[in-house]
Amino acid sequence: MNPRVRQRVDEDGTDMDRRVRQRIDEDVAPKVQESVDWTSMTYDPMLHIFTLLVSRDRASLASTCKPWRSLGASPYLWSSLDLRAYKFDLPVAASLENRCADLQKVRFNGLDSAAALVSLKAKNLREISVERCENVTDATLSMIVARHEALESLQLGPGFGGRITSEAVKIIAICCTKLKTLRLSGMRDVSSKAITSLAEHCPQLSDVGFLDFLNINEEALGRVVSLRYLTVTGTSNINWRVAAESWEKLPNLTGLDVSRTSVDHVAVSRLLKSSQSLKVVCALNCLMLEHGDADFDPGRFEGKLLIAKFNNTLNGMVSLFEDNSKMPKDTMRWLEWNLSRTLLHLAENNLIGLKTFWHKHGPKLFLRLMQSTQEDVQERAATGLAAFIHLGDDNASMSVMRDGCIPSLLNLAESWKESFQSEAARAIANLSLNDNAAKAVAKEGGVSVLLGLAKSKSRLVAQEAAGALWNLSLGDAYKAIAQAGGVNVLMEILSRWSYDYGQLMERAAGALANLAGDDKCSMEIAKAGGVHALVMVARNCEYGGAQEHAARGLANLAAHDDSNNNNAAIGKVPGALKTIIQLTRSHHGGVKQEAAGALWNLAYDEKNRELIAALGGVEASVALANSCMNTSRELQESAAGALWNLSHSEENSIVIGREGGIPPLVALARSEYADVHVAAAGALWNLSINHVNALRIVEEGGVLVLGRMCTSSPSKLARFLAALTLAYIFDGRLDESVRVSPKRLANVRRSGLRYIGSFTKTFMDPKIFATAASSFTPSKAAQVLKRVCIPEADVLRCSREEIGRFVTMLRNPSPVLKKIAAFALLQFTIPGAIHAKHHASLMRKAGYPRLMRFAAAAKSMPREAKIFAKIVLRNLGVSSARMLKRKERIISS
Repeated sequence: MNPRVRQRVDEDGTDMDRRVRQRIDEDVAPKVQESVDWTSMTYDPMLHIFTLLVSRDRASLASTCKPWRSLGASPYLWSSLDLRAYKFDLPVAASLENRCADLQKVRFNGLDSAAALVSLKAKNLREISVERCENVTDATLSMIVARHEALESLQLGPGFGGRITSEAVKIIAICCTKLKTLRLSGMRDVSSKAITSLAEHCPQLSDVGFLDFLNINEEALGRVVSLRYLTVTGTSNINWRVAAESWEKLPNLTGLDVSRTSVDHVAVSRLLKSSQSLKVVCALNCLMLEHGDADFDPGRFEGKLLIAKFNNTLNGMVSLFEDNSKMPKDTMRWLEWNLSRTLLHLAENNLIGLKTFWHKHGPKLFLRLMQSTQEDVQERAATGLAAFIHLGDDNASMSVMRDGCIPSLLNLAESWKESFQSEAARAIANLSLNDNAAKAVAKEGGVSVLLGLAKSKSRLVAQEAAGALWNLSLGDAYKAIAQAGGVNVLMEILSRWSYDYGQLMERAAGALANLAGDDKCSMEIAKAGGVHALVMVARNCEYGGAQEHAARGLANLAAHDDSNNNNAAIGKVPGALKTIIQLTRSHHGGVKQEAAGALWNLAYDEKNRELIAALGGVEASVALANSCMNTSRELQESAAGALWNLSHSEENSIVIGREGGIPPLVALARSEYADVHVAAAGALWNLSINHVNALRIVEEGGVLVLGRMCTSSPSKLARFLAALTLAYIFDGRLDESVRVSPKRLANVRRSGLRYIGSFTKTFMDPKIFATAASSFTPSKAAQVLKRVCIPEADVLRCSREEIGRFVTMLRNPSPVLKKIAAFALLQFTIPGAIHAKHHASLMRKAGYPRLMRFAAAAKSMPREAKIFAKIVLRNLGVSSARMLKRKERIISS
């Protein structure tokens, strides 16, 4: 059988566009300067070019010549550093130390980075933003703030604060007297003394955020009179009576975010009514407020904005979407920052009850936030959109398309900032799992954008871009990827990056595997060295997902055996077959499944079968079949399929029987899945050619299993293969090697023939066959053929010996065997079937048409078998006529 291609994409693509070169008169064509001295460019243009590069590329460009080395050290270029994508440790800090004298803003992740920050000696640092530093202690944080007394903004979180106490907050207040913004996440509590210390030592402190705290001191916050913006999002234990009483007295309080808290309508009403300065309250996902009072009117606070959800309606957001000119810029920036954090949290946690809210408002909110002037807000909006799409359903993708988010995501992906590129690519990847959205991405030019990102020197950007290409390649967009040079880009990823980056390898290999499902793409991949590249990933990358998709890529490359020679070529690549065989022993189910699928396809080639057997692949496949009884349907099918194609060789068939391959195949034939039925029955059919194997099938209870499959499997092909197997077992060759009692064998034989008879009976229409028997005309033959045809059977390719066995079976005394033999020969010779020409040629060369005529005329032949024999003769005649016409065309041409 020619196995199917896994995750095959459509193959009816049009040819690639060909660009036609237009000849230009040399006299008219503009003269091009042969060389340009880039180092002679003036200072300002080159400085602007440097600003568009990430830190790594700036350093690389600066190392090329002396003028650029001086330019690359400009303090203007080193006023801000985003180190989240890098391992920022002491050695890296030492290399940056000379450039960071004027550093003002830094963002980083991890505890090592916190320690390394001190060694930068950035005395003028104004802003620090840290994420995912769960193990940072009071001592580490104190060391950081003590060395950076000029700090104006300190943002710690998310993923921060588990080991931070109020003592660290006191030290921040004492050391950073110029502090204007303090945002902390995840602390257990903050004491009254710590907050009072902030009020005493930080007179310019205007923006405070205590996010996802357990406890805060509400009364102490009411004494920080400099506060303009207060955020207590996600804080658990707040006494809202005390909070409203204390905070309404803050003279400068303009914005308050109480999202994801237990605030109720009483506290919100009091704050909006009593505070003269308060203009904006954000209260998203506050259940007590949303469901507390049915009479609460959020629109009655004139001149003030309450952002909350009531009955799936997002109150107050119209101002944000339409006219926000009346809102001060700093208030809008604060609101955007808080909204991006809250919406990201809601999207990532997929809270129950927000589905309608997301579909109605989610894409619009994220689209609006992606247009913010704040980079971290844009980044979180793209991340939130990706999470919304990932955790949602197809309606989520459709709402994103409806609200025009795709062009905005692509624009963000083309930004020079790597953090934007990676988050936008992630959102596009999730979006591309929807067929319509994938088409829209391709139509908007997303393929070229993603291929550009896949070439990035940033691993994270390349990884997210490869993931988006992987998802896009599942559908028709694979054609655009191939036409745009996607094969070479993906191949470059596999060769350029270390095999230690498992997820990157997985996504690039997955995209290549999808492309390999197309015949033309598979040839391009093979020509570009894709077999070697995928083998190297499978061999050297320890990440299970990468091995799985590398094996799937090899399986798909080998699946086009009737249209290209990739199958045979893979067997010639050094180490390819050995690596695939080794993968069948993996502890990862997906890896074993795809490795078995690769063996299934590769064993279709005769030379590959011999090589696989020589490398121990037959024994490995039997061991896999024995171990997959309680695994996935796909693994069971692949394991049985590998044995099916390997058993085309008589030597391998004997080895499979000897190594214990028949019991697991009989067990797999009991599966509830039709695909597993087909593969297991196909393998048993091949094995039953050998009389020893046939007897073992009987001894393992295979007759009953195959009999049930004959009559009850949902797959016509599985029923056909089961009937063929039973016919091989009971056509008389087993009698000479019986070890069981003749009486018992006779009983089993009667059961087997009864099952075969039940199978052929399901194709018999008494009226059609009676008419065909009385008057066999082309129209009557067509009616019979339509009734009995099994389209799936055209994948079966028989040898000369197998065809001969069915012809011999026509002379068997059993009417049942005569019927199934003629029925099988009919299926194998149907004009237009994949292997019909091959089978017709075998029959003609062996002189079988004469025997078929005898069978069609024999009085002892059952009526149905006669009709089948006549149709076989017609099939052979059609095949001969077509072959003659082809020869005539060749001669005439």
